[in-house]
Amino acid sequence: MSQVIKIASKSQTHSKGEDNWKKELASATSSAGDLLKKLGLEALLNTIDEQTKFKCLVTESYIRKMQHGDINDPLLRQVLPLQTENHKQTQLTGSTDPVGDINAMSSPGLLHKYFGRALIISTGACAIHCRYCFRRHYPYQQSSCTSNALAQAFEYLQQHDEIDEVILSGGDPLVLDNAKLTRLISQLETIPHLQTLRIHTRLPVVLPGRINQRLLALLSSSRFNIVMVIHANHANELQHEELLKLHQLHSAGVTLLNQSVLLKGINDDADTLVRLSKRLFQCKTLPYYLHLLDPVTGAMHFDVDKQSALSLKTQMEQRLPGYLVPKLVQETAGKQAKTAIFSI
Repeated sequence: MSQVIKIASKSQTHSKGEDNWKKELASATSSAGDLLKKLGLEALLNTIDEQTKFKCLVTESYIRKMQHGDINDPLLRQVLPLQTENHKQTQLTGSTDPVGDINAMSSPGLLHKYFGRALIISTGACAIHCRYCFRRHYPYQQSSCTSNALAQAFEYLQQHDEIDEVILSGGDPLVLDNAKLTRLISQLETIPHLQTLRIHTRLPVVLPGRINQRLLALLSSSRFNIVMVIHANHANELQHEELLKLHQLHSAGVTLLNQSVLLKGINDDADTLVRLSKRLFQCKTLPYYLHLLDPVTGAMHFDVDKQSALSLKTQMEQRLPGYLVPKLVQETAGKQAKTAIFSI
């Protein structure tokens, strides 16, 4: 851990390139048509929805991992807005608040669903827009922990000493720059009963340049036990640069876990899921959760039925050691914990 801090101090003197991730984020592709053209798929422009309120957004780092000319590429399918998102019959069972975030809000942007843990919606911004996002309809403008709402959130946390873990979520908390993250974490560290900081982020997978030396120094020097839950759904998302960045986080003392979403046409076969678990282990990351799709309006075409999910879980158990089999879970609005799925 001390070695990481030493490296970080040196890099602060030579910080050229430390903020390249901001430039990449600012230039992310925000047109589904442009995305198809970059991949040589102009002939399929009639299948996309360019007018969706939940806009297309994808980083160049992520696009580079897609297979040119393949409309069924599993990474492309995760970010490409299709006309299917508007099919009323397909989306009939979806909800705009599928996991009950609004009712779990204790103050603007602070969610207290589970005993001992509270979640801060630290930003509404992401580096990419995943089409199955359960917060694609979330009212970020009114219900995020902006600077005006933070005081109320900290007051709530101070008053509830049964809370020992705070989760930074969003959006994606790593979209915040290091200065903002430092201020936020430093304030949380003043609350003595908080012991663990969990960061839910997709950036190590979709914008690996964000994992820079200053961030590593910040995380390694915190008094908190730091847990980072990344989000990869397919082994193709974890190439050489992602592996290097995850190894750096591990060396900085960060506990790395992964949560995936089971998605039709993307990872709903045993070979894909087994390969993902093995690749995660190479990246110093343990498979944590395999989520059934949160039933959000606009994403129901990704839904995999429970019986198929259980069959996939059984096949993974037959082919992997127990520590590489993620827990199959479903989150249901109003329940006090995620529900592990063992049977129909």
